[in-house]
Amino acid sequence: MNEKLFVVNEEGLGKRIDVFLTGLLEGLTRSQLQRLIEENKVLVNGQIVKANYKLKAADRITCLLSEPEPVAVLPEQIPLEIIYEDEDIIVVNKPRGMLVYPASGNNSGTLVNALLHHCGELSKARNSLRPGIVHRLDKDTTGLLVVAKKDEIHEELVRQFKTGQVQKEYLVLVHGVLAEPGGIIDAPIGRDTKNRLRMAVILKNSKQAVTKYEVIERLENYTLLQCRLVTGRTHQIRVHLAYLQHPVVGDPKYIVSKVQQEKGRRLGLKGQALHAFRLSFIHPRSEERLAFMVAPPEDFVNALRKLGSASIANFIY
Repeated sequence: MNEKLFVVNEEGLGKRIDVFLTGLLEGLTRSQLQRLIEENKVLVNGQIVKANYKLKAADRITCLLSEPEPVAVLPEQIPLEIIYEDEDIIVVNKPRGMLVYPASGNNSGTLVNALLHHCGELSKARNSLRPGIVHRLDKDTTGLLVVAKKDEIHEELVRQFKTGQVQKEYLVLVHGVLAEPGGIIDAPIGRDTKNRLRMAVILKNSKQAVTKYEVIERLENYTLLQCRLVTGRTHQIRVHLAYLQHPVVGDPKYIVSKVQQEKGRRLGLKGQALHAFRLSFIHPRSEERLAFMVAPPEDFVNALRKLGSASIANFIY
């Protein structure tokens, strides 16, 4: 049995215990948490409580969790769009709707499953369930990823990400028209205190997050941006642009307006209009700087055409 302990701070005061724990216990839904509470596997100050218990200052929550069953990451014959490959690395164009690595309840159909089938073996320097994975893209974000085949290559790429030697640039379509030609968003990101499944710009329990952006084209009620990550926080571009009140078109998590949600559907987008179109890094073995570019997916291109974009031709190779 795996025991986890949480102490309630200001953010948790007055919240239901099942709501508070949602998001803190990765991979567990609210209904699963309620079941744990019913089974007396969640205690507050050593006492049994109900799911609607309202938390008080300094409450000590103990969760008794079963040890997770080992997850085998198995090779699967899944098509890959390979941009570059050698004995050390592989660069791929991740499609929309594909997870990068297995997660709770999703042990197949991921990029890792496909890569293991194609490469045979990937680095395990950091995590055996995420072999080769140096960085990630959200499930519905498309574009370029570099993956390591060997442990020493993996470590060097991780170092480059930490020291800012890797350049990642994204094409992003957002709601509204930005007046400035570009700028820098320097706003810390942490777990949203109102919804533990989302991230947000907050001051407490957050990490520095910096995004550079440049306007490529202004369209009627929309703006096409080029964004560069200086840091790499979860959902960073999506959170930062929503913070500016220019959320990414088609984003199901960070668009609050139902009108904007409907506009994204009318454009035919199958997910957020966010595409990692350019990736540059130093090859760990040859020490040569490599740079790659890849066109946005068809639904993104078609949405821009519907809006009368004149610049999309520059990104279709």
